[in-house]
Amino acid sequence: MTDEHPARKLLDRWPVVFTAHSAHTAFMKHHICRFVLEQDRVPINPFMSFEYFLLDTVPRDVVRRANNSYIHIVDEVWTFGVVADGVFEEIRLAKKLGKRIRHFSLGKTSASIKEVRVGELEYEENVPRIESIESSE
Repeated sequence: MTDEHPARKLLDRWPVVFTAHSAHTAFMKHHICRFVLEQDRVPINPFMSFEYFLLDTVPRDVVRRANNSYIHIVDEVWTFGVVADGVFEEIRLAKKLGKRIRHFSLGKTSASIKEVRVGELEYEENVPRIESIESSE
């Protein structure tokens, strides 16, 4: 065994990011992770960890609790694409915990992901606007 393994030189800590996005964009999970890594951050992507509720092999609240636990331990929460009801709740928790939150649009590849302002976000039907979080708490 050699002392020259590349991991020995890569000891700096990157911020950890929870990637919040709708099940409708789960097919983009690899592009989202690549994008986050290209920003020198470590992605925690729930669709990489749990697929879609572990294919319903466990109660959905178990996965929701796991996602919320991730939000407690990450440095930042980044949203991608249209805001779904679950993403809205993840944003609410992140705000309550004082986490940095950033929002991104989604295209078809990691190269087409762009940061957007809160006022530019799109929402699934019947999902409250993020601005309502401050006014309700």
